[in-house]
Amino acid sequence: MRELRRCSRCVMPETQETITFDKNGVCNVCRQIEEKREKIDWQAREQDLLKLMADYKGKGAYDCIVPFSGGKDSTFTAYILVTKYKLKPLIVTFDHGFLRPKTLQNNERTIKELGVDYLKFRPSWQIVKKLMLESLIRKGDFCWHCHTGIFAYPMQIAVKLMVPLIFWGEPSAEYTAYYSYRNTEEVDERRFNRFVNLGISAEDMVGMLDGTVTMRDLEPFIYPKLAELRAIGYRSVCLGSYIPWDTRKQSEIISKELKWQGNKVEGVPEEYYYEKVECQMQGMRDYIKYIKRGFARPTHLASIDIRNNRKTREEALDIIREYEGRKPASFAVFLKKLDINEAQFNEMVLKHVVAPHQPDLSKMGPGEKLEDQRLWD
Repeated sequence: MRELRRCSRCVMPETQETITFDKNGVCNVCRQIEEKREKIDWQAREQDLLKLMADYKGKGAYDCIVPFSGGKDSTFTAYILVTKYKLKPLIVTFDHGFLRPKTLQNNERTIKELGVDYLKFRPSWQIVKKLMLESLIRKGDFCWHCHTGIFAYPMQIAVKLMVPLIFWGEPSAEYTAYYSYRNTEEVDERRFNRFVNLGISAEDMVGMLDGTVTMRDLEPFIYPKLAELRAIGYRSVCLGSYIPWDTRKQSEIISKELKWQGNKVEGVPEEYYYEKVECQMQGMRDYIKYIKRGFARPTHLASIDIRNNRKTREEALDIIREYEGRKPASFAVFLKKLDINEAQFNEMVLKHVVAPHQPDLSKMGPGEKLEDQRLWD
């Protein structure tokens, strides 16, 4: 079994979606970050942002909607729009059912400190459970309900309340090549169908399930019709297309200004206290990614640090060797929630391994249990 080929600059492997390498072995995302740093006129981009805001500000009950998980990116987005740009947002949370206790506390502090209106929605657990299992079987990814709900539900609210401007945070150009920094990234139906919904529509999902779930049940996961969005003159954009995005620096800002607290995440070094802290099942997501693609969250984080001159490639490889390839303590929790056993899980996920990776499950030792696992619902 050969080692995965990795970018000669960062440490992203050949199994990462959308990745390509140039003649020097440098990946396309590293090249995109070069472009972000050297070719984008960020002062001009901010002027475009100010013009965009001016077109919508004061025209309705809210100036914009901010889809909000309570993680670093959505918290910073809400913070900067309110404090620097003086917008009045409606904060909208699609609660996927696995928000961690500290995230819930962070969200309460943030909403109160910013003085904003807040709307939160959680779908039926009985429906979510079926969606998770079907998604795991079909795609080796149990988060279809999360992917689709987070991106579809705030757009539904935009239509219902006639709030046409929607601000998301980090652009996907920071870590994949579905989009680049050459143009501002529109978070629209094309993007939703391109990679958010895993290639499965709500109609598809109803047909895949056992007949007990209807389109009515899947309403929260359906992207609004384009005609409805055009009728309100919508724009759905990434704030990170207009201002340079740096998650580490922004995490420091919200920690200081909003008392936002990071957290330990399974399989992630503690220095990344700010990364993917919202979800109880993040360790499981990374475990599945490791089985399928041979890398997990530390590879992604260390690569970002290399691109920002905060780590050497050797330091990044050391992190990968120490932290990746462990079975999370949340594994038992996950199996219990979906009423499956380990053999069934392995059979589902191993069908989705991306060549040339060849996982060896027998070598994946146990991970450390998170302190708050005892508090999970």
